[in-house]
Amino acid sequence: MKLDVTTRNMNVLECFSSETRVRMIELLNANPYNIGELAEALGVSSAIITKHIQKMEEAGIIATETMVGKRGTQKRCSLKVDRIELVLLTNEEEKPRGQAGFTVDLPIGQYVRYEVRPTCGLASADKRIGMMDDPRYFDDPERTTAEHLWFASGYVEYRIPNYLVGQESASRLTISLEICSEAPQYNEHWPSDITFSINGTEVATWTCPGDFGHKRGQYTPEWWTDTQYGLLKVLSITDEGTFIDGVRCSDVTIHQLNVKAGQELLLRIACPETAANCGGVSLFGKGFGNYPQDIRVVVSL
Repeated sequence: MKLDVTTRNMNVLECFSSETRVRMIELLNANPYNIGELAEALGVSSAIITKHIQKMEEAGIIATETMVGKRGTQKRCSLKVDRIELVLLTNEEEKPRGQAGFTVDLPIGQYVRYEVRPTCGLASADKRIGMMDDPRYFDDPERTTAEHLWFASGYVEYRIPNYLVGQESASRLTISLEICSEAPQYNEHWPSDITFSINGTEVATWTCPGDFGHKRGQYTPEWWTDTQYGLLKVLSITDEGTFIDGVRCSDVTIHQLNVKAGQELLLRIACPETAANCGGVSLFGKGFGNYPQDIRVVVSL
């Protein structure tokens, strides 16, 4: 099985983010097991094992069959694949639409609403945009060319194009972006509580550990001397809840958001002044930081 390492394949990649799921694979490497046997071997409940099996079965890693046992029926589990090859570099072009949904890249300067407080500013790959620490320049027409933006508190909000048609509705929403805190110049130890919202519903809050600048970002222009890069975070909203990098953050599900054809789809990235760690937000586009991408959104059917 060959797998491109992209956000489109998060359902498979997330299967390896849990120690319990990896230990299950180790056991199934030797012999098939039923749910009860796996639960006993790992010292967890059958209900938890069932949820893990369902996730790995949907990802195509595990196969199950119902068999007759001594006490009624039992679900027998076995590995469906013997190897997965991860492809980190692919020449396959992302398509804006497809049979399984669509992918869009949002330049960080194409926000539709904002409310920011200094320190704040924007920069393109070539220059600073407007004056530093002056929120008025977040309205500057050149903002659409921004590859880096930052603010001490407040929010930026993006409208995600919605290409769903007819009766289509989303079963998963995945957003990946490079992000960190915002401190004057930079500060490696500067925690910030960053909240992500979809259509006004707060789905997750992540505490970033700092604002990174001790070494140059791989794609950061040579002329830039402040914050250099962020961390690539992957926000996934599924029918099981909301996850960041595979770790559950909230109980908000994709069904609660009711993402369907004709509906406006808004992403807000915020650090409110009332946050316990009000450490701001820095965002990076494909011309800054360590990852050559903008805000990437994958809507799966």
